[in-house]
Parts: sequence; C-alpha cells; structure tokens
Amino acid sequence: MINIRLGLALLLALFMSWAVAAESPAQPATAPSKLATASGSNPQFHIRPVDDAWRTNLPRNADAATKAYLDRLPPDVVARSNAYFEGGYWLQLWNFLLGLVISMVLLGKHRSARVRDWAQRVGRKAIFRDAIYGGFFAVASWLLSLPLTLYQGYFREHAYGMATQTFGPWFGEQLIGLLVSIVITAFAVGSLYAVIRRAGERWWLWGAVTSVGLLTLMLLIAPVWIDPLFNTYKPIENAEVRSAVLAMAHADGVPVDNVYEFDASRQTTRVSANVSGIFGSAAVRLNDNLLRRTSLPEIRGVMAHELGHYVMNHVYKMIAEFALILLAAFVFTKWLMDRLLKRHGVRLGLQGIGDVANLPMFAAVLSIFLFFATPITNTLIRVQEIEADRFGLNLAREPHGEAEVDLKLTEYRKPDPGPMEEFLFFDHPSTRFRIHDAMRWREAMGTP
Repeated sequence: MINIRLGLALLLALFMSWAVAAESPAQPATAPSKLATASGSNPQFHIRPVDDAWRTNLPRNADAATKAYLDRLPPDVVARSNAYFEGGYWLQLWNFLLGLVISMVLLGKHRSARVRDWAQRVGRKAIFRDAIYGGFFAVASWLLSLPLTLYQGYFREHAYGMATQTFGPWFGEQLIGLLVSIVITAFAVGSLYAVIRRAGERWWLWGAVTSVGLLTLMLLIAPVWIDPLFNTYKPIENAEVRSAVLAMAHADGVPVDNVYEFDASRQTTRVSANVSGIFGSAAVRLNDNLLRRTSLPEIRGVMAHELGHYVMNHVYKMIAEFALILLAAFVFTKWLMDRLLKRHGVRLGLQGIGDVANLPMFAAVLSIFLFFATPITNTLIRVQEIEADRFGLNLAREPHGEAEVDLKLTEYRKPDPGPMEEFLFFDHPSTRFRIHDAMRWREAMGTP
C-alpha cells in the first residue's frame, strides 16, 4: 500500500501507512516451495513447522484453529516479541519528548531568531529565507536526535536480529535521508509560511489545506523519486509469482502490467510489499525477503491484501480522514500558539505567527496534538488493514497462507495484546486477530 503513515511522519518532521500486510519472516513455517529459501533469516526467530496434513486436520472451529496456530510460537519467541514491541511504546514517548527538547534548545537564547536573521541576509526574499531556515531546521533536528536514532534504528534492530547492514552502509543511508529531508523541508517550510502570511487570521485553515497538499505530494513522488534512492526496483524474475499476482490484479481492475521486486534484504530481514500509486497510476512491488522466505500461498495472501487497499481506494479515504485530523491539529495549534507567542514571543525574538523563527514552537505544539491523537490515527489505519485482510481472503482464498504470514509478524509485533493495548499502540491488527479472521473465513466457507 502507499505508506500514508510515513507521509504523515515526514510531514511532521518537516515542521520540527501504511505498513505492509506481512513483515519480518524467519524460517518458513510451511514446507518451503521452490520460491522459498531459509537463507538470511533471523536466527533469533523460529516457528514450529507443520505440513499440509496438520492444516487439513485443524479443528473447523475458528477459535480452536487460531489457538493451534498460536501454539506453534515457542515461549522464547513470544517473550522476545513482547519485549521488542513493548519497548516501542517507550520509544514513542522518548521521541516525542526529544522533539520537545529540540524545540526548546533551538528557541533558547534567540538561536532560532538569529538563524532567521542570517537566512534573511542570504535569501533576501521571504520565501527563500524560510526555505533556508527549513533546511537548517532539518539538519539541526537530525543532529540533535542522532543518538536516539543510532540506538533505535541500528543497535536495537541488530540486537533483535532484524537488521542486515553494517554500520557504514546504514549510516550512509541516514545521510541520504538527511539530504532528502533538507530538500523537502526547505520546500515545505517555504510554502507553508508563505501561505500562513498571506492567509492572515485564517492561517490555521489554509495551513491545514497546505499540509494536506504536501502530504499528497509526498505520496505521489516518494515511490518514483525517493524509494529508488535506497533500493533497486526491477521486474520480478519469478514467472509463477508474476502470473499469480497479475491474475489477481486484473480480476479486480488494478491497472498494472508488471510486478516489481526490490532488494530490502540489504537492510532488513522483514518481508514487505505494496501497491503504490495515486491519480490513476499503480505499481505492484514485493521485496526479495517475501520472495525468498515464503510460499506461493503466503505471497498470494499478502498481495491480495495489498491489492485490496488499492481497489477500496484506501489512500484517498485516508487522505480525507487525515485532512480532518490535521484541521483539528491546526485549530489546536492556533489556540496554543496565540497564547505562547503573546507570553514568550518577544523574549524569544519571534515576530508573530508568520515568522519562520517560530517553527520550533509550531512543531512542538503540532507534535503534542498528534502524539495524543495517536490512538485515533492508529485506529483509522487498523480499520483499513482489517478491511484489506478480509478483501484479500475473498480474493486469494488462502486462509492458511494468510495465517502463516501473520505468525511471522510475531518477529516484531506482540502477538496477543489486550484490547486497550491494541487500541492505544497497534496500527495493524494483532496476530491473534488476523489469524482468527482467516480461520473464521475458513470455517464459514467450509474449506480444508
């Protein structure tokens, strides 16, 4: 699917999915087909293997069948998964708090105001000044958050066996990401503050509209211009997979004539896939981990899910839903910014809402709203994931393929959370929920 969650995260980063249906495989839990190999899997992750006879003899009852699937997860695997995922709860908090600290550091001692003045001398025109400030902001935020990025993105992923890069290539990609961020942030900040100054008292409304436009632009250009900076995309060589995926796509009117693979194994052990494209374009893409470490029924289950996102126009619905969230965020931001600027603006050297030097304060206020709105955004995404799962089951008719892939999610996602935990922290359904959906479909359809 198009990664709208990443787009929103990038948008927030500029001012300071959708994840895939299946990720993080290890040794195939099914008997490997000629599509699957065990090379490169995470040695810390394993699932008790079974054969077709086991699946045929599963209880017909969905609850019992779900339990049988989950019982294949060894206790050490579940414990490691729980530790990894629950650690992510704290990381969300630390990233949020770090963002606030970065904003305070940049605002303190007139630092932001001095950078604005320097940018004015260099850029002269307001839009160029603001763009230069945006580039500075991207660099400063990147540098100040680098220690947490190193821990979260490199050391922690290696500790759990999910990263495949050595430090040099990993850090090289971080630098590429920084360059991309500088360009995008410069453009976004220049555009946003130009709109804010022109809109006057209604800056919050037109700021929200501009942000939705920037988010849509990100979704349009990322698959074409940004993704290829990190991975190589090429037509898939496996004719069996290509035919199976295109058959499902054409059956549902998805306008594609090829399937592409990309070399995600350079960075991670996780599997992924997506159907990217908006405004009449579409591209079906699978990563090489999915091709190497899963069976054809699993691939069909994953890709039917991804095609479901496209067929059900989830990206457009999500843009509309996030537009309402961003509108509420800007209303909140206006309310709090008016008070903060009135109380602290002069002391910090800020000159009103249209002054780009207030960007750190603006970003902090916006991030406060979005942080506490996380359960809402998670729920919006999770509901669409459930819809795509059910679409995929009806299209691929692979309940066991779906369940096998769902088990592999346990490598990095807690398999059996409580209801409140799932509401607060899960942007995808849990493993138990997804397997139960697949087994309920199997029970209702009377398939083996």
